[in-house]
Amino acid sequence: MLKNAQKDNVSVDFGAKKLTAVVKLLSGEDYCLNVNLLHPVVPEQSTYRILSTKIEIKMKKTEAIHWEKLEGEGSLSTVKHFTPNQYPSSSHYTRNWDKVVGEINEEEKNENLEGDAALNKLFHQIYSDGSDEVKRAMNKSFMESGGTVLSTNWTDVGKRKVEMNPPDDVEWKKY
Repeated sequence: MLKNAQKDNVSVDFGAKKLTAVVKLLSGEDYCLNVNLLHPVVPEQSTYRILSTKIEIKMKKTEAIHWEKLEGEGSLSTVKHFTPNQYPSSSHYTRNWDKVVGEINEEEKNENLEGDAALNKLFHQIYSDGSDEVKRAMNKSFMESGGTVLSTNWTDVGKRKVEMNPPDDVEWKKY
């Protein structure tokens, strides 16, 4: 039984194709786990954690392949390869959705907008690329002024209440 395992009671060694773990149990006996892995792993990137009820072992694969089982002699003929970032589908036609999203984002960047749409895109870009202080200043100035002032300078906006400043040809009415 593993209860409150300590770091000095657990030893885990990672090899390219072998895992060895030794745990000192409460009874005083040593529990040894020796696993000959089906495929190689990267020992330097493999880790383990000692939790209150278990020892969690994570091993980094050398290749992005599906392992049919953990132990044994690797036979490459039955191994199913998969491509990272490819979504599973029952369709015969596969589509790389990450590529589609990238193409859509590229089209949106290169889109020529006019009028209010261009202005809104500019404000959106300033807000999304801005620091936390820029975002805070834009929110505060817009809300306090009723949408008539938009500032990105937090040192100025943070000290005072932002007054309404409608355009010259507009009369501000509070409803």
